[in-house]
Amino acid sequence: MDRLVSLHSSVFGAIERFGDGLLPLLSRLIFAGVLLVYFWKSALTKVGDGFFGLVSPSVGAYAQIFPKQLEAVGYDSSQLSVFHWAVVVAGTWAEFILPLLIVVGLFTRLASLGMIGFVVVQSLTDLYGHGGIEHVETLGAWFDGAPDSVIMDQRAFWMLLLLTLVIKGAGVLSVDKVLQMRHVGQAAHA
Repeated sequence: MDRLVSLHSSVFGAIERFGDGLLPLLSRLIFAGVLLVYFWKSALTKVGDGFFGLVSPSVGAYAQIFPKQLEAVGYDSSQLSVFHWAVVVAGTWAEFILPLLIVVGLFTRLASLGMIGFVVVQSLTDLYGHGGIEHVETLGAWFDGAPDSVIMDQRAFWMLLLLTLVIKGAGVLSVDKVLQMRHVGQAAHA
């Protein structure tokens, strides 16, 4: 029995050590394949017209992020406050910048924490701002045998992927790794 445990520990210990760099890389690859374009398409719907579109959001941006407040002012976004504008602009930029940082592996832990916050706000807006809480299939439930709800099922996987990046970092092929190696090299020469 000791030989079996030793063999098991040896084989899976090597896999675990190899996986420390590979798991975050695969997480970033899956993020790129599944969520990068999703978030960028969403961000593009928020950009206003013209050259200053990134600081002059579309009415649709306000409708997505502040649906009840926009409805209360008759869908005239100019009636909303500077706070609403700042949140919409920051959210739009976050949808472009944070996914890009994750994919290239730059400030990955911070970008992943930012995306976790973004997904939490997105989920709460979907549930309460857009009325998804009234539809059981949108919220969903764990352990119900149906893996297709938007919030409890789908976004739980998003969170797991992002938490992996917060805990493990960017992995072997990343700008973070290059910067880390450069920093270690400079410290060794100092």
